[in-house]
Amino acid sequence: MPGEEKTIYDLRGLKCPLPVLKARKRIASMAAGALLEIETTDPMAVIDIPHFCREDGHSLEAACPAEGGHRFLIRKGA
Repeated sequence: MPGEEKTIYDLRGLKCPLPVLKARKRIASMAAGALLEIETTDPMAVIDIPHFCREDGHSLEAACPAEGGHRFLIRKGA
């Protein structure tokens, strides 16, 4: 939803499996329904982040290329 507050987490420069491990730890402390936007330069993130969301019950709201990597918007599940 436009204007919805989100937490931005810069994971650029980290290699697999660190982006997923750090995203998992950060989102664990967030309320259900909260948005976490992560930025990563790890090429495996395009596979790992969607898999992480499916396995942990989160919704991948958006995934798009960003300068030097990718940006993902994740909504925390219940």
